[in-house]
Amino acid sequence: MDRFPAALALQDLHPGLWLGHQLGRPRGDGVTSGFAALDAQLPGGGWPRRALTELLLPHPGVGEVRLLAPSLATAQRGGRLVMLFDPPAQLSAWALAQLGLDVEQLLVVQTRTRVVPGSDSLWAFEQALKSGHVGALVAWLPPRLRAERLRRLQLAAQAHDGAAFVLRETAAEQRPSAAPLRLALRAAGPDMLALRVLKRRGPPLESPITLALPPVLSDAARQRRSAERVLPAPALTVATFVDLG
Repeated sequence: MDRFPAALALQDLHPGLWLGHQLGRPRGDGVTSGFAALDAQLPGGGWPRRALTELLLPHPGVGEVRLLAPSLATAQRGGRLVMLFDPPAQLSAWALAQLGLDVEQLLVVQTRTRVVPGSDSLWAFEQALKSGHVGALVAWLPPRLRAERLRRLQLAAQAHDGAAFVLRETAAEQRPSAAPLRLALRAAGPDMLALRVLKRRGPPLESPITLALPPVLSDAARQRRSAERVLPAPALTVATFVDLG
């Protein structure tokens, strides 16, 4: 005699259970990535909530901001703040606006400019995850981050009902990670991005996913930009975190 009804799925017993050939079903729906081909391969149909998404890059600027822009804009349209931690280069407010982001609801936090020696530059990111009051977070992590430190961030992310992204170097692929979703990114041509799924709650994905990204500047945007060169670009809100503890 079966212990459970035949129609009862493993996910109905506990959201952390799934069959090996199925995508896991995390708590709640995923946050749509804005790319249908990618959502189809992500458990929950989008970026996970209450968990870290780890993106591995060969170098900054392969298209990671354009990849994340739709989900960040979705959080803003819901009236929630988006926070960016330690971007490796100065961001263009005008370009972010062209991707649909409201730069006035975008907070850039720099934790490494004047960090006290021996302090934890990820403290602010961890506290933002725990707060539960931020719509979406993106953090460029320092290289060679210890596995136990990433585990702490993953635990903190369980209080965050939204998407949370950590960006790391490609070499981190060889090291263990507590993030339930890991993707390796690489450029695949002009305005094209290839994503290789390294880890997800579900079966392995043998082939990379290739996405067409929004152009850096469309023809119409170039024309508008030329006409607006005399106008000052909007400024991003930048905060510097200093741990005085």
